[in-house]
Amino acid sequence: MRRVTKIAASGIATAALALSVSACGSTSTQQEDSKSSSSGSSKGVKVGVAYDVGGRGDHSFNDSAARGMDKAKKEFGGSIKELTAKTTDTEADRIQRLTDLADAGYNPIVGIGYAYANSMKQVAAKYPKVTFGIVDSVVDAKNVDNIVFTEEQGSYLAGVAAALKSKTHHVGFIGGVDVPLIKKFEAGYVQGVKDTNSKIKIDRQYLSHGSDTSGFASPDKGKEAAQGMLDKGADVVYSAAGSSGNGAIEAVNGKKGAWAIGVDSDQYNIASLAKYKSSILTSVVKNVDIGVYDLVKSVRAGKPMTGTHTYSLAEGGVSLATSGGFIDDIKTQLAAAQKKIVDGKVKVRTTP
Repeated sequence: MRRVTKIAASGIATAALALSVSACGSTSTQQEDSKSSSSGSSKGVKVGVAYDVGGRGDHSFNDSAARGMDKAKKEFGGSIKELTAKTTDTEADRIQRLTDLADAGYNPIVGIGYAYANSMKQVAAKYPKVTFGIVDSVVDAKNVDNIVFTEEQGSYLAGVAAALKSKTHHVGFIGGVDVPLIKKFEAGYVQGVKDTNSKIKIDRQYLSHGSDTSGFASPDKGKEAAQGMLDKGADVVYSAAGSSGNGAIEAVNGKKGAWAIGVDSDQYNIASLAKYKSSILTSVVKNVDIGVYDLVKSVRAGKPMTGTHTYSLAEGGVSLATSGGFIDDIKTQLAAAQKKIVDGKVKVRTTP
């Protein structure tokens, strides 16, 4: 029988509330890029990473995973090979990317994002002695570590914060791609808002649909969607849209008194967003770095993690960032909401 484990995350960033939250979509680049180094000892790690669209530098989902890789390399030495998806990728492209890493001797090989699920299942079967990891999806294979998060729980807390901070009683949600994973973000956020103030109006918009992943890597689309919500009266906008959310943050910064809620990374502390940080209320931080680091560490120790590992709110897998101090005045209400989730008094929905 396949082992299913809930694992406690360690080393959560200090800039996070004891609240927890989840990660989000992938991002996209138009060219495949690789990065490798081999300064470590022969006993160091040799990790292959297949990023989602956007890759390292998206200031969100992929960067969270990259932090885990960087920590592992710093601690264990060795090398990391990074490949990045393109928005035009086919299933064959993803299979080839994972195969190339396996043929080159990388172990473990980590796919960042649900888009790698089908390709990983095929490639993992051909390389049974290699440990694979996938973030945000579950692959039924003996040599795969499924790294998943309770995005809906973190988003619930973001909804509570939005409801308490909104002065117009009108908030918004922007999803990158209309897929089940991002629906979890929407569901938790909407429930958190409504449980706090049922009279608040919620605008919702997705930037792309189905196999079109451009919604995770189109800041212009994010900006346009957020501006439309602001023009209709929304004063808090939460984006679960990869780097597209950067455009939404820019739009929110242009309206006095409006707030943006970031995702995946603590976007208040992202250097490229520094000029907008006065408008970033909080971020739903998805600690992908912890899941990735745990996998690399286990392989190096000779005891590879496999099965499904859920990094939940109760276990510190997701967190609500407190950078900037903008939610300090509502910490009591947020802590109470978190306790209800952890104690099972509030069941957060995973579909809107």
